[in-house]
Amino acid sequence: MKPTRSGDAAGAGSRTRRLPLVTDSQRFGRVLKILGPGLVTGAADDDPSGIATYSQAGAQFGFATLWTMLLTFPLMVAVQEACMRIGAVTGEGLAAIVRQQYPKWVLYPIVGLVVAANTFNIGSDIGAMAASTQLLIPAVPLPLFAIGFAAVIIILEVFIAYRVYIRILKWLAVALFAYLVTAFLIAVPWATALRATVVPEIQINSGFLYIVVAIFGTTISPYLFFWQTSNTVEDEIAEKRIGTDGTAPTISKRYLRRLRVDTVFGMFFSNLVAWFIILVGAVVLNSAGVTNIVTAADAAAALGPLVHSFPNSGYLAQVIFAIGVIGIGLMSVPVLAGSSAYAISETFKVTEGLSKRFGQARTFYLVIVAGTLIGLVLNFVGLDPVKALVLTAVFNGIVAVPLIFLIARLSSRDEVMGKYTSRFWSKLGLWTAFGVMGVAAVALLISLTFSGSP
Repeated sequence: MKPTRSGDAAGAGSRTRRLPLVTDSQRFGRVLKILGPGLVTGAADDDPSGIATYSQAGAQFGFATLWTMLLTFPLMVAVQEACMRIGAVTGEGLAAIVRQQYPKWVLYPIVGLVVAANTFNIGSDIGAMAASTQLLIPAVPLPLFAIGFAAVIIILEVFIAYRVYIRILKWLAVALFAYLVTAFLIAVPWATALRATVVPEIQINSGFLYIVVAIFGTTISPYLFFWQTSNTVEDEIAEKRIGTDGTAPTISKRYLRRLRVDTVFGMFFSNLVAWFIILVGAVVLNSAGVTNIVTAADAAAALGPLVHSFPNSGYLAQVIFAIGVIGIGLMSVPVLAGSSAYAISETFKVTEGLSKRFGQARTFYLVIVAGTLIGLVLNFVGLDPVKALVLTAVFNGIVAVPLIFLIARLSSRDEVMGKYTSRFWSKLGLWTAFGVMGVAAVALLISLTFSGSP
């Protein structure tokens, strides 16, 4: 017998039954449950390096870089969708597929560059988390905060199930919405901002090209390619789509469609937040003459209008900024370290996976520990935290170019993807991403050659 809908008769003489009401929080919880690798990838993309880069872009160039978000969104979707599809169809990570399809002289440099970029990114993110916390507790030395965050991240990622860990951190990502709220509390010239978004302004100088490549690099980041491919496989393991006998995953068009929706939503969330960070930086900082963000306090000042009517508004702005940086940092550093661990484990054919315990994947977890510790050490060599964050984004923007080339090739190969090879729109997005990021990287290198540092 079919269940009756609310208000329908359940039968002759029976009382009307009503289905239980679903609250808004329950609906939101269901959405979070449906959204998986794509949402985590998108949220982790707005890591401390991203926050610093977008804030600097708004402060230094005003609205002039808003158009980059309209460009990077479809390109980001194309690359991450291809990575998702590669993982879903093959049941293996990106490095494993590259190992199978290309010689070692291609594999090793690619993995080496990604691990180097990830390690530097980990170091700059930990430094940013420490600097943000020191805004709130200035009496404690910055190195102690850095050591503390590194220890917490290692303990949580090695000894706590990642799905439990990430479920908590998804809520910390809500702090990023502070930028959206701030935008509606300040006098934004919306017509000018929207025009700058759809009509690109390109300045031919090393400073502008440097920040554009940084935006591309922190938005379309190499570590996300490896992470989403492998995390999709983890999702398949959790859903028992992959057997223990090494057979190919059991997938369907409906399953891929669900993952595609997840990916698009995650990338949209990432780019939307980034657009608002640039916008707020332009209106609050650039208009006040602050064109160079040197410290975490400078970046936190962008959130001042959010709490300007409260006592100690400057401190409250720093609290909100610190919560956002710390929350996203706690999410992104494990993604960075995990991305390196997947890449190295797949390269050398050792057991991998956050779904496995430490004793089952010892090398995998030791790579996570080593990457986090090496990143921590970078904070003791005198790097400026804010400059390191933007420099990391630039490095990622350059490293991403050859990786996108490989992803475009792999996702179109019949022997790899079977009937799920890239179609016209996927190929167009991938090769456009390769071309755009390649041209930007080459233009920057030429500019720096002739004009020196940005």
